[in-house]
Amino acid sequence: MKKLILSTAALALVAGFASADVVRMGTEGAYAPWNFVNDAGEIDGFERELGDELCKRANLTCEWVKNDWDSIIPNLVSGNYDTIIAGMSVTAERDEVIDFTQAYTPPDPSAFAALDAGLDVEGGVIAAQAATIQAAFIAEKGWTLIEFATPEETVAAVRNGEADAVLADKSFLDTVVGSDGLVLLERTEMIGGGVGMGVRESDQELRATFDAAIQSMKDDGTLNTLIAKWEVSSQW
Repeated sequence: MKKLILSTAALALVAGFASADVVRMGTEGAYAPWNFVNDAGEIDGFERELGDELCKRANLTCEWVKNDWDSIIPNLVSGNYDTIIAGMSVTAERDEVIDFTQAYTPPDPSAFAALDAGLDVEGGVIAAQAATIQAAFIAEKGWTLIEFATPEETVAAVRNGEADAVLADKSFLDTVVGSDGLVLLERTEMIGGGVGMGVRESDQELRATFDAAIQSMKDDGTLNTLIAKWEVSSQW
């Protein structure tokens, strides 16, 4: 209880600066269950629900902006939106360009999906979304990598025989396996340092605001409830 009171007080202190500001939340909108566009054409998923709650706790008015993954960091830096909340793992390379809040989910296992349950991934052609921790992992291993701009294209590459398997967050692959013969392989990889919100390096006050809001959700159990609802990760 003491921890909750302290974090709530910290949240109130840092949130006051921007009570009337509009914060633009940048997301990909193509990575279920983290973020996707629903049948009504609106951003939906774990991060939509999380982001709305964070903005409510921080007394911020937030708007959602959809942006392709391959330009999501450059467009944050150039000012097209104010945060990235898009299933983005915290890495040292990304942290050289932008800053991150504390992680709002622990590291999510990366898994392989293929048409052959007995596939040797080290000798196969592996698809991954460009500019992801999975693509970097495959490249570092020296395996045969084929990159695509969107998650859907990585899965399609396996279905049409262009790749032998796709490596992605297990939570995403859980939404696509079971159709057209796709199966999850037993092998998983633990890569990345958890998922956090990205902000410009100049926006330290905004980062602190969301840090406090995330901590308050951890302290009162709300964040674990959302994680369990959307099955995006293990809980804190």
